Amino acid sequence: MHSFLYSPKGLLAALVGEAASSFSPVLLMFTFAVVATGPALILSRMIAPRRTPSPVKFLPMESGQVPSGEGRTHFMMQYYSYVLMFVVFDVMSIFLYAWGSSVLSLPKAATLPIIAFLAVMFAAFAFALYQSGRKNIW
Repeated sequence: MHSFLYSPKGLLAALVGEAASSFSPVLLMFTFAVVATGPALILSRMIAPRRTPSPVKFLPMESGQVPSGEGRTHFMMQYYSYVLMFVVFDVMSIFLYAWGSSVLSLPKAATLPIIAFLAVMFAAFAFALYQSGRKNIW
């Protein structure tokens, strides 16, 4: 057996070495990304054509036409409640999948927090259903 593992300094060095070796592919990819990005940006700056911008280029255009009217449009609120229900269901499904995949190894007391979570989520779902039943959401 290795004798340096039994000294506190040797054990720390061994653990740091293990952690560094497990992160070496990530560090290698990060280094490659940094090294490859620099020359790519410099090369694109050197090759790009240099033109003096005309003032017409900075005007707002809609398909080549000068825009007319107001820039902001009326947002249809009829789908607001469905968007709320989707977000609630999406968050609920993510957490239920994580809980359900490990439910057999969890203690029985771990069901109480998920029941509280479901109560909050169903309250939000009920609020979204209430909003969908209202005629004048705006």
